[in-house]
Amino acid sequence: MANKDLPQDIGTFIRDLRQTAKISLRQLADKAGVSNPYLSQIERGLRKPSAEVLQQIASALRVSTPAMYLRAGLLDGEGQQGVLAAIAVDPELTIAQKQSLSQIYETFRNENARNAPVVDEPTPGTDPSEEEDLLKQAVLAEESGAPRTNPIAEETK
Repeated sequence: MANKDLPQDIGTFIRDLRQTAKISLRQLADKAGVSNPYLSQIERGLRKPSAEVLQQIASALRVSTPAMYLRAGLLDGEGQQGVLAAIAVDPELTIAQKQSLSQIYETFRNENARNAPVVDEPTPGTDPSEEEDLLKQAVLAEESGAPRTNPIAEETK
């Protein structure tokens, strides 16, 4: 469902926005409060900006922060904040704390991705899309504070 007219990465997206606004790299870096070389590296895809830096760039380019987060993959398509986006906008945290939490979170995710078992086939007798729906329901129930149940076990009763 990706739009072929959209840039492939956040750096290209930022560069396109900057060029459309007809401002130089240096001007955007000054407005966003980041260094010129750092912004250049982001635009070239050599650096991945933090959610906080994305927020600063979005503000400097006068685009919505959620749109920037969505483009960078920090929000899902339904506008739900990801963990990194939530960390970035928390006013109770210092910049150093936000950076530390983001790094820890990314480290855990990368470790889990490396250690994830390879799933060749879906559970016998369960449609993969139904299983995914059941898992989503379980996550939503857990977030709402509902008592924990196993939706897959409930389904098979």
